Amino acid sequence: MSVLLVTYDLKTPGRSYDSFFNTLKTQGNWWHYLTNTWLIQTQMTPSEVYTALSAHLSVKDWILVLPVTRPAFGYLPKDAWDWINARLL
Repeated sequence: MSVLLVTYDLKTPGRSYDSFFNTLKTQGNWWHYLTNTWLIQTQMTPSEVYTALSAHLSVKDWILVLPVTRPAFGYLPKDAWDWINARLL
C-alpha cells in the first residue's frame, strides 16, 4: 500500500461537497490534520483516487493527488507523525 496526498481548493460557493468528502473517506485509511489536505493509505493509484473524487467537483474546483514517500518533514503534532511514519515506505 502507498500513501497519497490529496489537496484541493473547493471554489463553488453554495455547493454541497458532502459526496466529495464521503468518497474521500472511502479511498482508504486516512489522516486529516491540515485544512484542504488529506493523506490516504490505499492500494489505489493517484489516477484512480482522482477519478473517484473528480466526479464530485465542479470545473471551478482544483485538486492534486500525489504519492508521498520518505523523507518527510514538517511541523505537526506527535500523533500525526506517528500515523505518517507508520505508513510511509
